Amino acid sequence: MRYLPLSAEDRRAMLKTIGVRSIDDLFVDVPREALNAKIDLPRHRGELEVERLLGAMAAKNRPAGAGPFFVGAGAYRHHVPASVDHIIQRSEFLTSYTPYQPEIAQGTLQYLFEFQTQVAALLGMEVANASMYDGSTACAEAALMARRVTKRGRVVVSGGLHPHYAAVVRTNSELAGDTVSIRPLDVEGEEDLAAQIDANTSCVIVQNPDVFGNLRDFTPLAKSCAENGTLLIVVVTEAVSLGAVKSPGEMGADIAVGEGQSIGVPLNFGGPHVGLFATRQKYVRQMPGRLCGATVDAEGKRGFVLTLSTREQHIRRDKATSNICTNSGLCALAFTAHMTLLGEVGLRRMSLLSHEAACKAADALSSVPGVRLATPRFFNEFTLRLSANAAEIVEALASKGVLGGVPGGRLWPNDSEAEDLLIVAATECTTDADIADYAHALSEVL
Repeated sequence: MRYLPLSAEDRRAMLKTIGVRSIDDLFVDVPREALNAKIDLPRHRGELEVERLLGAMAAKNRPAGAGPFFVGAGAYRHHVPASVDHIIQRSEFLTSYTPYQPEIAQGTLQYLFEFQTQVAALLGMEVANASMYDGSTACAEAALMARRVTKRGRVVVSGGLHPHYAAVVRTNSELAGDTVSIRPLDVEGEEDLAAQIDANTSCVIVQNPDVFGNLRDFTPLAKSCAENGTLLIVVVTEAVSLGAVKSPGEMGADIAVGEGQSIGVPLNFGGPHVGLFATRQKYVRQMPGRLCGATVDAEGKRGFVLTLSTREQHIRRDKATSNICTNSGLCALAFTAHMTLLGEVGLRRMSLLSHEAACKAADALSSVPGVRLATPRFFNEFTLRLSANAAEIVEALASKGVLGGVPGGRLWPNDSEAEDLLIVAATECTTDADIADYAHALSEVL
């Protein structure tokens, strides 16, 4: 076994240390039928037959572009120019993984440097890293960073934070020994988080726009956090909103994180995505991930370097600030290419079109009998309260060719308060005809 670096003796010592006799003992909790499950696929078919079978399976999915589409809740359908795909499919970008020998990967370092510059400007912060896996893991890393900075062990999570983000924070922070306090659902964006801060609170995590679509100015909360030595973490799941909405940095956030999928990265049935992470200069050495910088070489020519790399593969593992072992480089490049094509004027225009579409959709849908708008202040996503179970209504809408949004019961399956909630998103891709079809179908199924 030439590619296994450990000897049989090494493996025996490792198994003894963790208290098991063999590798198989590590899988004892997995049902035997799951380990040997038969895959329900036909056997011994030719290539053409396999293509037909897989094509028929794929056809059961309904893609976002197949009709009226109003699904959001953390992943959004925006137009991605064809030039973005052309750029990221160039071989020098598509096949590169990560700059282990960074100074010879000047092209990779340069686009990551540009990515950092764009993210810092968008989030209104002083420094940004070279991307993370996605928004949820960036959020969890921010909570761990706050623990290192403040030396405190309590995390307060807004009831308006996406529940998947909250779950990742809880998993990571509780394993690190922190207490995570997740507040009740805040459908209308009126919770008082300042009252939850105590002497042991490391950070308060909020989202803007929140998972229900509410827009809030967290400047007063940032002031309360600063007075108590607590860090404010602001999460942005809809990056396009930053073309129109006050940035986290302008509100006084200490750490700003988010999901960059909206810019340059299509939905792709759920991934891959790209995490955004930015903070203040004074916290830079506690920031997870990589940081690319610009310098000059011995001949005075501009060049790019890996300025900071705080992950465990580069420095002693017990000193690492993060165990994230890679960055979403190709998606970061797509983000940067799209942002470069848009520019500030283009991003603001894209934001305005998304907001206008959402306003039209909210007006049309809230006029349907049995529908009430629950979030009056929003960007491009809002929440409706229905007179029926939202999950059942979404299924009925789908049978009419309309993907109507995300039912609250999907995100909070054990909370009866969420059963009548429907989270609806609109973007520049949403047409007036889409909105009219949705309103008509909703009135029929209700």
